[in-house]
Amino acid sequence: ATVNYNTYGVLYNWTAAMNGASPSNANPSRVQGVCPTGWHLPSRNEWDQLVDYLGGDSIAGGKLKETGNLHWNNPNAGATNESWFTAFAGGYRNDAGSFINKGAIGSWWGSSTDVKGNAAALSLSYSSSVANIYYANKAFGFSIRCVKN
Repeated sequence: ATVNYNTYGVLYNWTAAMNGASPSNANPSRVQGVCPTGWHLPSRNEWDQLVDYLGGDSIAGGKLKETGNLHWNNPNAGATNESWFTAFAGGYRNDAGSFINKGAIGSWWGSSTDVKGNAAALSLSYSSSVANIYYANKAFGFSIRCVKN
């Protein structure tokens, strides 16, 4: 019911994004989570495949980001949106419940987990063209991007 929600969508903690599903690193993950029927949350392997396809982590972020500064802080480095992913910098909700970094960072959950119990995520920044895939605290609130089965 806020402008942020209408523009950037929901920020889910990982448990909510998974909607009771078990983690998966398969490609495709086959984890529907909160995605509509016929769609799934990507696994770490799917994020890796996308980034590799776009030329590697040093430039893939730019190819995923919406161009300009409507939803990204200046300079929105390297943004070309060549992939048509049209990523927005919706920020995130930290584990203390604060909403931060809107315009600076966009982060999206994946369905995979590591041995420490953290969950895979893709993160992009206004200041770089890097696509960062890492494991984050499941209590954080990130966006999701559903992939068509």
